Amino acid sequence: MLCRRSWPSTSPLIWPGRWSISGSAVDRLTPTRRSELMSRIRGKNTIPEIVVRRFLHAKGLRYRLHDKRLPGTPDLVFASRKIVVFVHGCFWHGHEGCRRAALPSTRTEFWADKISANVKRDLRAEEALKRTGWQVFILWQCEINMKTLGDLATNVSMRSHGKAD
Repeated sequence: MLCRRSWPSTSPLIWPGRWSISGSAVDRLTPTRRSELMSRIRGKNTIPEIVVRRFLHAKGLRYRLHDKRLPGTPDLVFASRKIVVFVHGCFWHGHEGCRRAALPSTRTEFWADKISANVKRDLRAEEALKRTGWQVFILWQCEINMKTLGDLATNVSMRSHGKAD
């Protein structure tokens, strides 16, 4: 299905002798390399999202991607069924109780504020969608497995086209 991308062994991810010390933690990457890596993190077409899309497509379900006309720009939109799906990364969307959502040990105030703002924005988008009659499903990165994908496919396919429950 999806293969994990491996870095070439010649790729210098760690620069010996170039450690930047921030607070009490040591970052093994230079600030330039850290910035480069962080800039590659995207909000669309993430691996968890692609896994969900492939599964649902294989089940015969068709959807639109990233509809900007809807609050929160949902990852998947089943317009005829009035269903939207968000695939949330545990860290970026503050999944409570998940080990992947642990704050970094450096700049904790910055990250706490940023993730808190993301959570508030997610709640506003979810409430706005529900007020306008959309059914909202949220899949967390850590919970994507065959069972949850099967449950999602069942829920989406059970909702009739053009009819509200």
